[in-house]
Amino acid sequence: MTVRPHKPNPLGALIHQITNKFRFSSFRRFISLMVVGVVLSAAIASCSSGSNTGTAPGTSGSASPVADQKKDVELTLVGYAIPKAAHDAIIPKFVEKWKAEHGGQTVTFRQSYGGSGTQTRAIIDGLEADIAHLALAADTGKLVKAGFVSADWDKKVPNNGIVAKSVVAIVTREGNPKQIKTFSDLTRDDVKWITANPKTSGGARWNFLAVWDYGLKTTKDEAKTKEFVTKAFKNVAVLAKDARESTDSFAKQGQGDALLNYENEIILAKSKGEKAEYIVPEINVSIDTPVSVIDKNVDKHGTRKVAEAFVNYLFTPEAQAEFVKLGYRPLDAATAKTKENADKFPPVKTLGTIKDYGGWSDFQKKFFEDGAIFDQIEESAGKK
Repeated sequence: MTVRPHKPNPLGALIHQITNKFRFSSFRRFISLMVVGVVLSAAIASCSSGSNTGTAPGTSGSASPVADQKKDVELTLVGYAIPKAAHDAIIPKFVEKWKAEHGGQTVTFRQSYGGSGTQTRAIIDGLEADIAHLALAADTGKLVKAGFVSADWDKKVPNNGIVAKSVVAIVTREGNPKQIKTFSDLTRDDVKWITANPKTSGGARWNFLAVWDYGLKTTKDEAKTKEFVTKAFKNVAVLAKDARESTDSFAKQGQGDALLNYENEIILAKSKGEKAEYIVPEINVSIDTPVSVIDKNVDKHGTRKVAEAFVNYLFTPEAQAEFVKLGYRPLDAATAKTKENADKFPPVKTLGTIKDYGGWSDFQKKFFEDGAIFDQIEESAGKK
């Protein structure tokens, strides 16, 4: 039997070739569509998870994805130098409380301290603080103006945002040989005194305000008050650049008979074993130090929820006790009346506030702008 070779069918071969090509194309099209679907699914999921960060600045809730997602949180606390010791004692208590109440979430703090004005400028220039504790509300006002803090910051926390307060004290030489008792003694011909310059030191503006306020309350006349303050500033032995320099001039260099300083700083120095005698004049001003959330940054970092909780915690009795230990006066009236605190803090009969003068913005404009009242006083006192 003869076996004949099979002759290929040209039409069948063509159909087979076309069929294979179609199958391969369909397979490639299927793979392509599947890849596109995976990419689109990932994009949609990404958009959905990121939508929580799209809330407007100054809002809460979904503006805190870090806290909501139970990740550990880092806060940056920026302040003027003196409250650091209080914060160091308060922070571990807050961390423990937050961890217990939020499923083991850990909060860590980065801290930065320095002069209040310097810290304010640093925040504006890019130091990404979540919270700021500054020496005076004028500095917080600069953060408001620069768009970092909401204009109603003082309405969002207890006590209008004032977390710690003190008064102005007069530090004297041992035994108070000049018998200095009130701000009026600074005008005596036999008394030389030291303060930082209120044009260069934010804290020194409290000193100036205290002397001015005393003059106004005792003379009841602004023109006479200006004469009183001018006479006092004629006796300034050193008009230092800042509070540290003024303290060094008095304590280390032996200049002057008296030094104006915060009461809390003197109490702190005495607690460290330094010798210091001081008087708290009965007519005085309340040195109010504010704390605020830096709205622009907490919304950027997703830390609003935790930052607001910490700021509110600073007003609790356990946190306030740490400020009192440091020499700040109690915010709570009942706490201030306890025997321990009554003995520690001499009574002030007449306590003025910056609000009596329209707030820091008005006070700054009236007294410390170029050519304003302080410049006039310096010129009349022969200090310019």
